[in-house]
Amino acid sequence: MKTRYHTINRKRYSLGELITIVNSCTKNKVESLAALSDLFKSGRVVILSGKTVKRLRLGTC
Repeated sequence: MKTRYHTINRKRYSLGELITIVNSCTKNKVESLAALSDLFKSGRVVILSGKTVKRLRLGTC
């Protein structure tokens, strides 16, 4: 079965859509979580609140 790949760099997605796209490209939940946390840590994911752009940061325990 082929894995569908999506270009996620040039389009605006909601957070739910981003999670769905990453889940469709990974094998299990652990891999999905690792891929999403890597995206958040790298600064590739931003949140638009009106006209304000905010970057997500992950805290460590």
